[in-house]
Amino acid sequence: MFLKSGGRRLSAVFSVMGAAAVLSAGTAPGAAAADAQPQQWYLDAMKAQDIWKISTGKGVKVAVIDTGVNPATSSLKGQVLADEVPKAVAYHATQDYEGHGTSMAEVIAGTGTGGGIKGLAPGAKIVPYRIKLTGLKDKQEQKKTPEPADAIRAAADSDAKVINMSFGGPYWDPDTEAAVKYAASKGKLLFASIGNSADKGNKAEYPASLPFVVGVAASDKSGTVGKFSTHGNYVDFAAPGLDIPAWCDNTFTKYCTSEGTSPASAIASASAALVWSAHPHWTGNQVLRALIDTASRSWPKSKPSVYLGYGLLRPRKVLEDPKFNPGPAGADPLATQNVAADDTPAATPSASTPSNHPTKSSGSSSGPTSAAAQDSGSGGTETWVIIGSVAAVLIIGGAGFAVLRARRNA
Repeated sequence: MFLKSGGRRLSAVFSVMGAAAVLSAGTAPGAAAADAQPQQWYLDAMKAQDIWKISTGKGVKVAVIDTGVNPATSSLKGQVLADEVPKAVAYHATQDYEGHGTSMAEVIAGTGTGGGIKGLAPGAKIVPYRIKLTGLKDKQEQKKTPEPADAIRAAADSDAKVINMSFGGPYWDPDTEAAVKYAASKGKLLFASIGNSADKGNKAEYPASLPFVVGVAASDKSGTVGKFSTHGNYVDFAAPGLDIPAWCDNTFTKYCTSEGTSPASAIASASAALVWSAHPHWTGNQVLRALIDTASRSWPKSKPSVYLGYGLLRPRKVLEDPKFNPGPAGADPLATQNVAADDTPAATPSASTPSNHPTKSSGSSSGPTSAAAQDSGSGGTETWVIIGSVAAVLIIGGAGFAVLRARRNA
């Protein structure tokens, strides 16, 4: 069953994917749409203004597989390529039943028009795919709405370079894994929210923990991983995921403050779009390697953290170096020796849920040491506190399931 792994809405509402979402107590009222951009602290932290002088993501299409994408919001007008969705999976692709998919699309490629969310890659375009997640309650709609595997395969056959999947759940689905493998074989970069269950059993979630999927954890303004952000050897990066504006619901009348790994995945997808736009002849392997090499971390690259993987994403560091060496085109930077799990995860009918859930807690996860990684550049020096440390084996939720996942072995 897939859950939305995205931001938990703290203000007003934040059950952007149904079942797993819980209202946060004592949160501020939802912000008006015009206030969205002042809340986007991460644009300043990532030096977006400097980034946009070099790349806006122009020429890159990002497939957003989610609850649908509303192309009529002020920030997404002209940004959504609904006509490029194959008829077989196009059912209500532009009718967002929760507001979650539209929020992710805006975080990636919103223009910011009308005070709406400004995307990190505002020059990119969005190809929308609507899938059945737990927030979709109508049985007839469920029958007509595509499964995640169908949408992933359709996106794989498109000319979208990046696939964003801000959803997840604890059950393995063979069709989804096969679709992911197929998409990777077509040269796509697939990003997924790692999950929001660290403080509730820390169970591994799919598709983020599948080979060929880049799992993204959520960090706050200091660069500290969120207390809720699922951790394990399947975490590849961290990106901003706390205090992020998102639509409160599918009425699209106001934004709320959210937290979760959904927006972190969207920001990672936007980061890839920025780099790929600047280097259109690079392969997905090269784009990913460049992001790995420039991520902010205080630990050896050879020993990724179970909390933040290779570190905090910094696409600016790639873009600022016109002679950046991305390495070999055909070599997968995440290919590692596969260590089989003790138990095969149980398959279940896919019913996904966005991983957005409402809690205000954003403290760092317990256990690992803390380290500071400095990001120096024009405009001063910023320090992001990073949770370091590496664990060889992670026991998931008391089930005795050792996760030593090889990122890329099929």
